[in-house]
Amino acid sequence: MSTHAVMQRTLDPVTFEVLRRSFEYTCERMSQVLQKSSFSPIIYDMVDFSNAIFDTDVELIGQTANCPVHLAAMHFSARASLKKYPIETMQDGDVIILNDPYEGGTHNPDVTLTAPIFNDGELLGFAVSRAHWTDVGGNFDTHNAGEGMRLPPMKLVESGEMNSDLIAIIRNSTRTPQYIEGDIQAQLAALWAARDELQRLAQKYGNDVLKRGMREVLDYTQEMTKAAIRRIPNGVYHGQDYIDSDGISDDPVWVRLQLTIEDDIIRVDLSESDDQVLGPINSPYANTASAIYYSLKFFVSPESPANAGMYRQIEMSIREGSWLNPVWPAAVLGCTTATSSKITGAVWNALAEAIPDQIVASTYADANWFVASVSDPVTKQVEVFTDLPAGGWGGTPAGDGMHVTMDPLGNCQNLPAETAELLYPIRYNSFEMRTDSAGAGEHRGGAGVRVEIEFLGRGEIITMESSRTREGSPGVRGGGQGGRQMQQRLRNDGALETIGGLDNEGNWLPQMLGGVEFAPGDSFVFSSGGGGGWGDPKQRKAELVAADVRNEIVSIDAARDIYGVVIRDDFSVDETATKALRQ
Repeated sequence: MSTHAVMQRTLDPVTFEVLRRSFEYTCERMSQVLQKSSFSPIIYDMVDFSNAIFDTDVELIGQTANCPVHLAAMHFSARASLKKYPIETMQDGDVIILNDPYEGGTHNPDVTLTAPIFNDGELLGFAVSRAHWTDVGGNFDTHNAGEGMRLPPMKLVESGEMNSDLIAIIRNSTRTPQYIEGDIQAQLAALWAARDELQRLAQKYGNDVLKRGMREVLDYTQEMTKAAIRRIPNGVYHGQDYIDSDGISDDPVWVRLQLTIEDDIIRVDLSESDDQVLGPINSPYANTASAIYYSLKFFVSPESPANAGMYRQIEMSIREGSWLNPVWPAAVLGCTTATSSKITGAVWNALAEAIPDQIVASTYADANWFVASVSDPVTKQVEVFTDLPAGGWGGTPAGDGMHVTMDPLGNCQNLPAETAELLYPIRYNSFEMRTDSAGAGEHRGGAGVRVEIEFLGRGEIITMESSRTREGSPGVRGGGQGGRQMQQRLRNDGALETIGGLDNEGNWLPQMLGGVEFAPGDSFVFSSGGGGGWGDPKQRKAELVAADVRNEIVSIDAARDIYGVVIRDDFSVDETATKALRQ
């Protein structure tokens, strides 16, 4: 049971609410500064970053709605940094950098900066900024050393003085050095924005009141979380999900989860999950814990302030040596973008047993993150770019799933075609929703997308993680599966071949890609999955099915065969034929 004693509230409601909202605003300002001043498209356009503030005990106090898979993991990085550089040794203007997956990090491209914030010589807390850098020199590999630069906690800035030697090492460890210094400066600016805001609050209310506000907002969320858990029936529930393969073996890799509700405590046990694997999908402890936290947040007091008060009511058992708590040197590149979404799937499957009337169907359950290189046909300079083709979310008890929306692991966006074609020698020939990719249901899932990217020079998919290529995302309460995902190469002579997933003959190829080459004029074609459906498809209103046919979300054949709705040539419903089919 949780042993944390909730303090009696002493702040008046107005002061409490002003401070609570100010903590959130501080992080919002951090994110605005970072996004507007960064150099990399993956940061300023794709929003693959997160910012947060922590109290002196390194408890999460405030955050922005950035990447959930980052936010609940960042305190592990901050604590690892402060283990190397104890709080009592920290000075104003110090910044610690870290990306080591085995010291509080997740995958190597996520780089975390931590800075103490002082006012009148007293420590108020910490600002933490995590951003996904475009490239840290890694490839598809079976050893973490092959996944790129791995920084233990190191002083990037000491008393305001930049460590130029460290920056030189970082620049030498990436294929995109033109972005590095600008992105570092942007993350530093985010930290200084947090320092300005917290110092302003401390100067207005005093250090003691500010710190009291931090404690009380944690207790407030804890109490709301307790109340939410009590509304879930006590019991032991089970859920599972899997990644199609690790890219080395063809075997699926399983998350197996036991979720226990006991009054106001949730216990999550992942002990029965598979052992760590060779391929780059292993999930460090911080990433797995983060996935558990944000997956539960959807159903456990989502309206409460997002902070560490929620964590107090969740206990976890994650077996060391499993793929969800690996030991070095296990490869981890796909942990945030693939593995975390399968943990979400397992958590939601378990909750489907506990609260079936509230559960939603699975999303496409991936980020489909890929990194590619392409040489300029004129200058021969090699550029590196990245994208995150989104898919559909699952149907809900209240309505349909969203189309082409980033998985719950992040609030990221795809790379805009206009940006991509301006910066790199590539052409986006297609970005269109896939007909019949949405899982059928009374409330159908959202649709996936077909993306076709042409390489104007010689190109390569350096690495890509994906899943849901064996079968689509499952529906709930009688809903159908979303469409399967697929990776293809369209050659410049028009030949189309499957390079990941099921081909037209029913043969399956591993979906974890690395070192796939493209000749000039070849295109990478990716088809993302749709979300699962909620409820019996034949209970869907016929006029909604007709609207989906008009919008090319559902085909006329699927309307008839799956939904039992006959659509005329003018897209109106044939009421008589439909009634006969649905009887």
